[in-house]
Amino acid sequence: MTLPAAALHDAAARFGTPLYVYDASELDAALERVRAAFGNARVHYAMKANPNLHLLRRLHAAGVGFECVSPGEIARAEYLGAAGETLIINGPAKSDTEYAAGARLGATFVVDREEEVGLLPSRSRALVRVNPALSVSTHDHLATGSERSKFGVTLEQAPRVLEALRAAGHIALGLHVHIGSAIRDAADFTAAFGRLSDLRSQTGPLAVLDAGGGWGLGADLPGIAREAHAAAAVFEAQLWVEPGRYLVAQAGTLLTRVVGTKRTGRPFVLVDAGMTELMRPMLYGAAHPVTPLWEGTEHSCWDVAGPACESGDLLAREVTLPAPSRGDLLAIGEAGAYGAAMSGTYLTRSRPAEVLWNGGDWHLIRQRETPQDVWAAEL
Repeated sequence: MTLPAAALHDAAARFGTPLYVYDASELDAALERVRAAFGNARVHYAMKANPNLHLLRRLHAAGVGFECVSPGEIARAEYLGAAGETLIINGPAKSDTEYAAGARLGATFVVDREEEVGLLPSRSRALVRVNPALSVSTHDHLATGSERSKFGVTLEQAPRVLEALRAAGHIALGLHVHIGSAIRDAADFTAAFGRLSDLRSQTGPLAVLDAGGGWGLGADLPGIAREAHAAAAVFEAQLWVEPGRYLVAQAGTLLTRVVGTKRTGRPFVLVDAGMTELMRPMLYGAAHPVTPLWEGTEHSCWDVAGPACESGDLLAREVTLPAPSRGDLLAIGEAGAYGAAMSGTYLTRSRPAEVLWNGGDWHLIRQRETPQDVWAAEL
């Protein structure tokens, strides 16, 4: 958490809770870390991590491109003026809408299966996504480079797909690899780049090697970057990267107030945010740092539970806190990625506001929904 407690209390008082708060300076610092490590590599932000238009506009102004995996994300990118080499369209099951939008915008398509070659608009720019079939050090649902994952073509298929693209009149730029998110062991990247490099004798030189993202928040970026550049050099290719969570996670915090406490077989502190505001703990078993924003001398261990009528609605387990009272404020860290992006309206809960700390004051960048907003599209 990069913001002072006083600023967080001020945000909660002004905008209510639950509330997503972002630190602009940390967003800028994360991008600088990526650029310092990867040098002249082209950076495309994986928009799914957090698609707030204000944050996208800030990244776009800094010269960052976008990787989009849905028609809605492409629409956001187009709204901001992204096109051509600044735009990548990815995904295992693209729709006709996505192909048409990509053709209109001159985007680069990531081919995820052999038959997709025949679905691309004429003269498309394309990368071939390769699944290196690795056992990856992350949750199974986040491992996109494992043998059982639905993503990419096999190592054996990749040269054939590149040749099929050329034969069909497309521009086969090169290869793409993304092995997952929140990767804990940097050796996984070493193994993935090595397996791609082994294809050089079959592919010849390529224009682009897209090394994806997925770096853990504490990853050795310079080390990963050196190996990514080395792999690109094998193909005489330009390096592209696609950071998502790494750019935004630590810039964001979810603020939530204590509603009360109870004890069943375990001690619970009940809060006003839950699975509808932060899905990752329930979905991936993700552990987010929890910081109490109140003082106290008696500390004990608590599970932090949300308001949903779901046993899995837990934001954290066995967190040491001072004795909590109704109204106390908790900060859930690393919520800038897949917090607001995955938030939902289950139980007709209104999605929270989002605010940005920039230059010493808060700026509202997404209004809090009302129940009427939630049901506005229903007939």
